[in-house]
Amino acid sequence: MSQRIVLAIILACVLSSCEKKPGGQTIAVVNNEEITAADLNAELSSANISAANASKDVRSQALDRLIDRRLVAQQAKADGLDKSPEFLNRERRATEDLLIEMLVSRQANTQQVPSAAEIAKFEAARPGTFANREIWSLQQIIYPLPKDAALNAKIAAAKSLDEVAQALTAAGIQYTKATKQFDSAALPPNLYVQLAHIAQGEPFIVPGPDKAVASVITSRQPAPLNADQQRQLALAQMKREQVNQLLGQRVKDLKAKAKIEYGAGFGPPKS
Repeated sequence: MSQRIVLAIILACVLSSCEKKPGGQTIAVVNNEEITAADLNAELSSANISAANASKDVRSQALDRLIDRRLVAQQAKADGLDKSPEFLNRERRATEDLLIEMLVSRQANTQQVPSAAEIAKFEAARPGTFANREIWSLQQIIYPLPKDAALNAKIAAAKSLDEVAQALTAAGIQYTKATKQFDSAALPPNLYVQLAHIAQGEPFIVPGPDKAVASVITSRQPAPLNADQQRQLALAQMKREQVNQLLGQRVKDLKAKAKIEYGAGFGPPKS
């Protein structure tokens, strides 16, 4: 047998072995890229569909979406987008986010369930979320954050939204008015205590990076949770706080052990 024939046979064997076919956990092959049963189950899960209860038609539609996405991704790679700096930066960020999410999930699953007394103490310290939860109706004025400190002080001292509007108008600053429904459970406990006892019609100011919002509470509607809802919410918040504390301490420990070198002008501010 000639050397050329032997090489042809070897090449044919290699090519056939590299060509992927559906079978086993591989449910489809798109341009020689596998789509597995795990891929399909993840697609169903992302659409809040139980893989165990999904009908044949639903699974087929989900697989079709996977194939469409794989084809578009393959075209993006063919265009070289997977080699671009933007893609590499976003890929690295997505990988870090996923790893952190998995670490947080592991920490959350290892936490001890709080006792009834601990839950009761947690709820008592957050009346705006539990015992005294309310839905507030707000009237608001939204305006660009002034750079004039004296004007900001005047607005902060206003006793009504009309006084806020007058101060802004006098300074030539345009503003918009709005109404909003607000759940007191969204407030940190210390801020709830302040706003729960604010005088009727007195505005409070929430500054942002470039805009500020002046609001007054026009009505308060009780929105109590039943005992089971309170317990589930308290447990979720307690677990989140426990995990945040653990991760915060872990970050401090890791930073203390890590070798971190900063470029000129990028180091942390001196305390």
